[in-house]
Amino acid sequence: MDTSQNDPRNTPDWERKTLEKLAFAALHEQKARRRWGIFFKLAGFVYLVAVLLAVMDWGPAREPSRDQRHTALVNVYGTIEAKGEASADKINAALQAAFADKGTAGVVLRINSPGGSPVQAGIVFDEMRRLKAKHPDIPLYAVVEDLCASGGYYVAAGADKIYVNKASIVGSIGVLMNGFGFTGAMEKLGIERRLLTAGENKGFLDPFSPVNPAQKAHVEAMLREIHQQFIDVVRQGRGKRLQETPEIFSGLVWTGAESIKLGLADELGTVDSVARDVIKAEKLVDYSVKENIAERFAKRLGADAATGFGRGLIESLGLKAE
Repeated sequence: MDTSQNDPRNTPDWERKTLEKLAFAALHEQKARRRWGIFFKLAGFVYLVAVLLAVMDWGPAREPSRDQRHTALVNVYGTIEAKGEASADKINAALQAAFADKGTAGVVLRINSPGGSPVQAGIVFDEMRRLKAKHPDIPLYAVVEDLCASGGYYVAAGADKIYVNKASIVGSIGVLMNGFGFTGAMEKLGIERRLLTAGENKGFLDPFSPVNPAQKAHVEAMLREIHQQFIDVVRQGRGKRLQETPEIFSGLVWTGAESIKLGLADELGTVDSVARDVIKAEKLVDYSVKENIAERFAKRLGADAATGFGRGLIESLGLKAE
């Protein structure tokens, strides 16, 4: 049977039609790639906008009013540390702005902190005392929310009065330095520690070396000295209100209700109740120094990157996080 008549290649323009089909196919593929490219760019843009929305503070801006009488609010949230949200620089800047405002009737330091650096807490305490002496007509109160421990209480002790919730956790007047020792594990694994120093105490409390009794005694003496500084601050701030017992400065914590009995706090109260009933200026103006958009974005981006890296590592090792 002769099929040559049905062969498309025998038609005069078969080559042209084939080239047209190939050209159209290439054009469609190019358009598809362009559409996907646009899609991924839009997706990336949407993700970036979402991150920015997440880190930006969209609350209403409240500029301190120099005309209307108000209660100035300064937050001490989280660990008190030089690079954190509750650093001495940020807290002191907020306190200075609050006391300088002509409309400020009183200042409330709202505390929810487990403590942190005794140096940073000491800097805040000293600034509180300075500002109180400079502005004797403006009272300064501390209001404790969930937690006011260690360095957090160090700061609170600088206030005229401390208000708590009956279930707040208050105290932990002590100092610690902690770490780990790996000498036993190294012996079992057959690992040899090679530590070279210039200065006999340069490898101070190295976790991979046995404890040096002289170095340990030196650290304990430093901790006792810093602890005594903390005790002196509490005694200075609380005065005769403090009901001293052997446990007061032992590092223990108490509920807000018990802390009032011990003289660590004065009364039950909240930010609103202190502003309304004690300072008699119900309007609150927040002077707390907040991170700018760039700082928040950098932190969030760093956290997302760390999370992604951790997940990738877990998956590459064939592990499951449950």
